[in-house]
This record gives sequence, C-alpha cells and structure tokens, in this order.
Amino acid sequence: MIVLKIIGIAVIVLAVFFVVTFIIYFFNLDMKLAAGLQPVLTKLYDRGEQKRQQKSHETKENKGKAKG
Repeated sequence: MIVLKIIGIAVIVLAVFFVVTFIIYFFNLDMKLAAGLQPVLTKLYDRGEQKRQQKSHETKENKGKAKG
C-alpha cells in the first residue's frame, strides 16, 4: 500500500516536471530569461575586466618605479 502511494507520488511529480519543462520549451522561456539577464551579466563582466586592467596597469607602474 505504501509502495503504491510512493509510486503514485513519483508519477505525479514526473508528470508535473514534464508539463513545466514543456511549457518552458514551447514558449522559449529559457532564451527569454537569458536575454533578460544579458545586460546584468555584461555589466558584471565589464566591471571585472576593468578591475583586471586597472590592477595590471598599477603593477606595471609599480615595477617601473622600482627600477627607476
């Protein structure tokens, strides 16, 4: 009896999972989410790139002063 309940719950969970993934696929929601996140991710990437360039520039300046 308990095994049938567990199997029934598993079937329901799998059916809901299938329906949710089908809706995501049908309406192309994954790409819409990616397009919405792109500006935010671009800002984060650019900020990190600026930090790397600034750090690189500072280390070059420090090496130049040490040789000086």
